[in-house]
Amino acid sequence: MKCPNCGSLDSKVIDSRPTDKSIRRRRECLSCKKRFTTYEFIDEIQLMVIKKDGSEQVFDRSKILAGLVKSCYKRPVTADQLDALITDVETELVNSLRSRVTTEEIGVMVMDRLQKLDEVSYVRFASVYRQFKDVRTFMKELQKLEERREEN
Repeated sequence: MKCPNCGSLDSKVIDSRPTDKSIRRRRECLSCKKRFTTYEFIDEIQLMVIKKDGSEQVFDRSKILAGLVKSCYKRPVTADQLDALITDVETELVNSLRSRVTTEEIGVMVMDRLQKLDEVSYVRFASVYRQFKDVRTFMKELQKLEERREEN
């Protein structure tokens, strides 16, 4: 960190405190012994979602929540569980260090987690997400679900 007094690059941290969206650090220049304050901010990467039509939008967790709320209607799934599911997906996406992700990838991640949470909600979500065109497609998904249940 460059000293604002003498321009030296040698300093030491004397005190460090977290604030709402930053970290406040008191530093002392090792050359001129003057003290100064710096603030560190987290540089958040804006995650872009590539939609099926090729357009891009900023990641919006409320859109996932809206779909989940519909699929979990009158099911024993709490708002906290849905929030944790979305946070888990969002964390995994951010930790992947990718700046762009497809809606398909997000949908698969959500369905994997929702299946473990509530199977009926999973089937509801999958029916909209995968755009089941007829009863046969719906039945195939139910058979896959039953096979996975028998494996466990």
